Amino acid sequence: MANYRIALLPGDGTGPEVLREGVKVLNAVAQKLGFTIDTVEYDFGGDRYLKTGEVLPDSAVDELKKFDVIYLGAIGHPDVKPGILEKGILLRLRFELDQYINLRPVKLYPNVYTPIKDKGPKEIDFVVVRENSGGLYTGCGGFQKKGTPHEVAIQEMVYTRFEVDRCLKYAFELARKRNKDKKLTLVGKTNVLTFVFDLWERAFHEMGEKDYPDITRDYAHVDATTMWMVKNPEWFDVIVTDNMFGDIITDLGAMIQGGMGVAAGGNINPEGVSMFEPIGGSAPKYTGMNIINPLACILAGQMLLDHIGETKGAEILEQAVIRFFESKALPGLSAKEIKESGWSTTKIGDVIADYVAKI
Repeated sequence: MANYRIALLPGDGTGPEVLREGVKVLNAVAQKLGFTIDTVEYDFGGDRYLKTGEVLPDSAVDELKKFDVIYLGAIGHPDVKPGILEKGILLRLRFELDQYINLRPVKLYPNVYTPIKDKGPKEIDFVVVRENSGGLYTGCGGFQKKGTPHEVAIQEMVYTRFEVDRCLKYAFELARKRNKDKKLTLVGKTNVLTFVFDLWERAFHEMGEKDYPDITRDYAHVDATTMWMVKNPEWFDVIVTDNMFGDIITDLGAMIQGGMGVAAGGNINPEGVSMFEPIGGSAPKYTGMNIINPLACILAGQMLLDHIGETKGAEILEQAVIRFFESKALPGLSAKEIKESGWSTTKIGDVIADYVAKI
């Protein structure tokens, strides 16, 4: 019997509420398929910081390396200045655990509203592979003459061939694994960012020609990509891009798949410890009200299962979510709609766990 050790980071606001339901559904899958899950919960987040002044203890990263995977609720506290928790927890874990891939499925489920007219689940089903540890986010740069009329601010986009190659390899392998259109689209800005994306484009075609002749290669400027994601999302299978552009287009992807309430993501180290999370924030104004939508966190659990090799469990969990959507049980996914319809965070988790048991 397989056993998996999962570190739980409930975080702030409604994070603990959605993570509770995600773990509930994971346990339902584990019970159905005969594997076990051991969880350890950590209190990293705004409340701990306000009490102790400590964002992440020095021992945290080494301790988290002992787990198979990390499952996150949400980070963000209204009484903590923006950036402190995000940089001190999320970015630090990404960098120190070398989670160099940010994986974002963009998939529209049945009966989930999309603002794109005449498009449905058949047309909206692609994945964005975002390089997650390099580029502008590493903080290369600085100030000169700060606070004077002649102030200069510099922030540099820096990539090594090693960083680019390992991201591209993951994306090519994913396109092959999905076995959908077997198409990989590189998104960049070769007409302006002529150094960095010259490197990306050369590496992309060299790797494709040598190792992935079965994968169709395509290129699109990032500005054109935002247009095509809205007009013709069916053109995409797997997208690969840098850190900054990936950050931008994945939020657009979340909207066309129905909003942050169904958007899940993973911070992946294929050779180490990865972390899975709902994309939405901590929604502090709904804390403790038991009306926040847990579906994105539950779908993050689906990604978690697939990552650790429990592919059948991931399929069962996704089918349970699809059955929930097909039932048209909820008029919408917002906290207000959940409350007005008589549902709750807990009830949604219970129903999906029950679907898991019955599949």
